[in-house]
Amino acid sequence: MTQAVTERSANRETASGTLVAVVGPSGVGKDSLMDFARRHFADRADLHFVRRVITRPRDGVGEDHEPVTLDRFEALSQAGAFAVSWRAHGLGYGIPADVYQSLGRGDVVIANGSRSALEAFRSAFANLVVVNVTAQPQVLAKRLAARGRETAADIEARLDRATEPLSRDLHVVEIDNSGELEAAGRTLVDLIETLLHKD
Repeated sequence: MTQAVTERSANRETASGTLVAVVGPSGVGKDSLMDFARRHFADRADLHFVRRVITRPRDGVGEDHEPVTLDRFEALSQAGAFAVSWRAHGLGYGIPADVYQSLGRGDVVIANGSRSALEAFRSAFANLVVVNVTAQPQVLAKRLAARGRETAADIEARLDRATEPLSRDLHVVEIDNSGELEAAGRTLVDLIETLLHKD
């Protein structure tokens, strides 16, 4: 067992806080929901939103992330700089290991996750809540088409993946973001409030 793995295991066992992994298909509105919650809890010192490390240049359009080269990402991964890392759509994504500092204080940490990496999240965090953001297929298809990034076949494939069930062993909270952002945002805020006040 490597030192990095040993340290992650020790961090997992001593962290009393909760990691909330927000997942869902592309176009479902995860970033918008997280921004809604971030604004609502702007003054909370016991709530933290993760800035992910991604092998993608900063473009000012998507999420605020730490851009790195693939070589740098691999070096960080080997050095144990990530609590969780994964690959998707040709990119590398990492959740910095410093989240354990916040979790060790009993705080709540919100991270933009991935359904494909949930087993890794489960291994990394003793107290894990998965927020699965969904939307009705026709709503999701319209949003994806409006972005103009995918072909019709790509959109169909994304819609198929969106219906794949998550593991029953996970603590999953479903949030339907088919309608107004305010409604889904309030649901996420209420969940976070409950976690912040959990003794």
